[in-house]
Amino acid sequence: MAAAVALASPLRRLLHLPFPRRAIPTPLRFFARGRCDLALVVSAAAVGDSSAKGSVHRHVIEEVMDILDMAQRASQRRDVFHTSFLTPPIIAEAMLAIEKLAGIKAVAQGGYPQAERCRISVGHPDSMRSDPDVVAALSISGNFRLEPCSHGDFLGAILGAGITREKVGDILLQGERGAQVLVDPELVDYLTSTLEKVGKVGVSCTQIPLLAIEYEPPRTKSFKTVESSLRVDAVASAGFKISRTKLGSMISSGDVRVNWSLVSKSGATLKAGDVVSVSGMGRLKIGEIVTTKKGKYVVQLIQYL
Repeated sequence: MAAAVALASPLRRLLHLPFPRRAIPTPLRFFARGRCDLALVVSAAAVGDSSAKGSVHRHVIEEVMDILDMAQRASQRRDVFHTSFLTPPIIAEAMLAIEKLAGIKAVAQGGYPQAERCRISVGHPDSMRSDPDVVAALSISGNFRLEPCSHGDFLGAILGAGITREKVGDILLQGERGAQVLVDPELVDYLTSTLEKVGKVGVSCTQIPLLAIEYEPPRTKSFKTVESSLRVDAVASAGFKISRTKLGSMISSGDVRVNWSLVSKSGATLKAGDVVSVSGMGRLKIGEIVTTKKGKYVVQLIQYL
């Protein structure tokens, strides 16, 4: 207990340091090994590509702190605790932070491989022999041919039933048929018995196995750009077809992320596999990077449509 108390306050300061960036697939599993004292945690968080460091919003810091506190309690009690559904930036920062703690295993699950909103389960390794059952899938079906409904319509119907946003994961639209929704398993009985309409369309709501979730790989288009550097402002401006000046302004406004973490400097360096997100413009992934004889970079850009 004393170790946990001693760790809590420095960790709050630690979380103001950006973590190294990398893409985070789901489901995620991190199993921290070895001793974990404050010096090791601080040094691990401070290490990384200094040119790729970004800032973290205060609400993300607070959310991650709550998750770390939960992880400490779970480890001490040899128990398993679960978060609500989290956004990608929080998932990325939390999993990287938990990775640096000893005696704690963490798994992030969203119900299917490409899920964006996920729940994190944390606990002592002895208590987590398998992935916890923390996500359920619902099928909301109806005749939407004449009254098509959007993601917001389905979310609004669920929230209108008295459910809070953090209890709902991804919503996968199915056109005229309706949608599939990932939720906290505790809500299954309530939603299947109370959800009767989405917009003006009468619906039926039933539970389905996670294996029955229908999702498609994202549609993309690929092209190449030749740049003199791998700076985010150079590569991303080429990818989104805007000026470097405009992208730099968007970085200053907090509208640009790399691997879900905010970018604070236009000079941050990108690498293969990084995903750049720009508010209102979408996302693109950095593919293969080839250096020319003249020292320039041929960068493959994969844009999500």
